[in-house]
Amino acid sequence: MSAPDTADRVLLVAAVVVILVAGVLLLYRIWRGPSMLDRAISLDVLAALIIAGLGAKSAVERDPFYFPIMLVLAFLGFTGSVGIARFIAVRDRPPARHAPDRPTGGPAAEEGPR
Repeated sequence: MSAPDTADRVLLVAAVVVILVAGVLLLYRIWRGPSMLDRAISLDVLAALIIAGLGAKSAVERDPFYFPIMLVLAFLGFTGSVGIARFIAVRDRPPARHAPDRPTGGPAAEEGPR
């Protein structure tokens, strides 16, 4: 085994270890997350970790078979995040302010502001 091959193996093993550690921490955040927004962000990061894992597997096997799957997962992760963000934005929208009552009728109301 040559030096570049050894360096490739070491880097791939390091990438897989980082992905696994991040996955464990992410599962903890999904389980423990105090708010729905934390869980939503965690699910988005989970999609990114799965894509990274597929990329590492593709690099190990030197096979581009997983590239379309990674692309579809990225699209689904993005649309899911946008959908959850829109749901949270609508849910947390502040109540509309009412305009002050306008005077109606009478000669003073027809003259307008002075």
